Amino acid sequence: MIALAVSISAALSAMPCVGAAGTIVGTASVIDADTIEIHGTRIRLNAIDAIESRQRCTLPSGRRWNCGKDAAFALADWIGRSPVDCDVVDIDRYGRSVAKCRLRGEDIGEWLVSHGWAVAYRRYGLDYVGAEDRARAAGRGIWASEFVMPWDWRKGVR
Repeated sequence: MIALAVSISAALSAMPCVGAAGTIVGTASVIDADTIEIHGTRIRLNAIDAIESRQRCTLPSGRRWNCGKDAAFALADWIGRSPVDCDVVDIDRYGRSVAKCRLRGEDIGEWLVSHGWAVAYRRYGLDYVGAEDRARAAGRGIWASEFVMPWDWRKGVR
């Protein structure tokens, strides 16, 4: 009986904590700058689009840099091992949960866009347009360079 209780307890701890309103809570792994995973559940951050992991940006000096990888690394460094909580708002065509997520009470999408690691994805919401405008004006992150919008890059515009 004790072995069964330990097995059930281990299985439950490996699962994300999902609340009644579609909330997922747990330690997140960064897949790329707009997708995280919590205990095997892929979560696409709502209303933002980040530079793709293989995408490069060009600084005014002409030097190219791995802005997509840097965006993912910046998010991973910021999250660390702290718990993340996500309110699921939809499921995308790839079966990922689409959610608004928070770290220590701060909106992760807002953080990414305001630091210049992602752009407001106006097609899916206007939540982060102001943060994008401020990041662009300050030349933060990708806004310090030339880049192709991620949705165009995915279509083959390089």
